[in-house]
Amino acid sequence: MLGPALELVHTGRAPTRSALTGALDVTRATAGAVTGELEALGLITVDSRPAGGGRGRPSHRLAVNPAGPVVVAAQIHADSLSVALAGLGGRLEGVRYLPLPAATDPVRMLRAVAEAGADLARATTRRCLGVGLALPNPVTEPDGTALAALHFAWPSGTPVADLFAQEVRSADFGPRARSPLPSAVANDANLAALAEHRHGAGRDARHLLLVTSGHRGVGGALVIDGRLHTGSAGLALEVGHLTVDPQGRPCVCGNRGCLNAETDPEALFVAAGRTPDPGGPILDQARRLARSAADDPAAAEAVAHVVDRLGLGLAGLVNILNPDRIVLSGLHLDLLAAAPERLAAVVADRCLWGRSGRVPIVPAEVDHAGLAGAAELAWQPYLQDPQAVYAARG
Repeated sequence: MLGPALELVHTGRAPTRSALTGALDVTRATAGAVTGELEALGLITVDSRPAGGGRGRPSHRLAVNPAGPVVVAAQIHADSLSVALAGLGGRLEGVRYLPLPAATDPVRMLRAVAEAGADLARATTRRCLGVGLALPNPVTEPDGTALAALHFAWPSGTPVADLFAQEVRSADFGPRARSPLPSAVANDANLAALAEHRHGAGRDARHLLLVTSGHRGVGGALVIDGRLHTGSAGLALEVGHLTVDPQGRPCVCGNRGCLNAETDPEALFVAAGRTPDPGGPILDQARRLARSAADDPAAAEAVAHVVDRLGLGLAGLVNILNPDRIVLSGLHLDLLAAAPERLAAVVADRCLWGRSGRVPIVPAEVDHAGLAGAAELAWQPYLQDPQAVYAARG
């Protein structure tokens, strides 16, 4: 009962004790006892001034505790690292972007992430309960090995979960951190989808498909009835390697014309006949290029080209998965904004159900969604068992 109640408050679906009572289908007394225990754990607050304005007896307001514990969220990008602290409620605090270390082998990369997270944990007065890491490559379940780590040429099968846990144990997260400090790793697109489902554009969707393009490549994820669909070994929904143009650009996987190579930031620059500035993040530059399509004919032509390829990929996924909502993030969010009707038309024309079965395609709403999803990953044990917070008290 505590876990479902905490998740309802965490995701904003139970802003009052009355809403929590209805969502859990319990008595008022039971809801009061549950919220009292979560408040005693330091995870939520119960406003003693009831919320009024409606019929019947006013209900107490519920919120996550702004002074409660935090987790460290981290993400490895193709060209940088990012870290942040995150309390309950899906809010990131103090997001920092850092350059990649000079050596990008797994141990040194993961050590840099752990040390950056430890810096944040030592600087806060709040207890740190765990660390979640989003990776730009497939991660197997349950063993946590990285497969096809194409951005950094890591050996396939690198035991990334074990290596990261070791680096987290070695780093100094300060006297307020749980010891030993739990850590977990997962694919960044999967985690972004989880964040969007809980806190953003994917709320209330039963079958949510997320497709995103970050600094390099394309990722995808599927959430079914609130749970990530990761397949038999955590490797499902590698949508970036769906072929959309057999004669297209070469992909890092060895094939040609993958969604990965046809709709990422580099593909947009190639289509526009331009070269990104090597001194800045390519994703930011590509997003600006897409936004300039209204006034720049070359940018408009490039957007149309990439949108057509993206539409082909989305149509194929719709035919297979039958989602009730598609969320686009990263560069794809800006492509949607630049050519919404064109993208919808391509998907409808190529979809088995055509325009009569059009699936809503909506922009992502969660900022730093991969990081936000890494926070969800770190919070998950406590959402399942809030009393585990007791074990975290040092």
